[in-house]
Amino acid sequence: MSREQEDMRVAPSGYRLVTPPEWVRIPMREGTEETIRAIVDRAFAQLPDDAPQDSVGPYRRELERRLSEAVHDARRAEALDLYLPIERMHGFTVTASIVVSEMAFEDATAADPSSVTRRLMESPGRGGESTSVEVDRAPGVRSERVVPGARGEAEEAEPGSRRVEYVIPVPADPGRWITVVFSTLGAGDPQGALADLFVELFDAMMTTFRWSRA
Repeated sequence: MSREQEDMRVAPSGYRLVTPPEWVRIPMREGTEETIRAIVDRAFAQLPDDAPQDSVGPYRRELERRLSEAVHDARRAEALDLYLPIERMHGFTVTASIVVSEMAFEDATAADPSSVTRRLMESPGRGGESTSVEVDRAPGVRSERVVPGARGEAEEAEPGSRRVEYVIPVPADPGRWITVVFSTLGAGDPQGALADLFVELFDAMMTTFRWSRA
């Protein structure tokens, strides 16, 4: 039996995902607040010492607020990790996020990832376009759709978002799956060229997804 085959028989203890240096990972289960403080400190450590505090303070509070809101939303989704871009990439402000969560299937078909994959692809409630993928030598499902923005009674509709979701079985742990959900507003048009570019970037990130067993 090869080393790769042996690895697939052992349940992983975690995962690895390579992201661009402009992105940060915020763990949801422990160390969240400490990570947020470190991100903010790092972002403002690059400013000159003589930068006016009356200008720096509001920007710092705004970054803290934005990170806290993103964490709140991720926790509502019972996320394991949240990834956010906190710096401009090639001159663009990236309005996007990645949320990694767990999901479970209780019935007997959960023991067969191929059966779950077929069920996910045939599910009418998923919407958009679904395709089968392979992530770290395991079958999974990739779906993509545009999510309409919310509309209040007396408000204009918020811009929609482009959403790409990977659903991946956890090796050697029947019934447990991981979802990796990417969402972007693009440049205000979720079907525009910038959104397309960000989706390509996310798909490239997912080629680096690996289970860790250390």
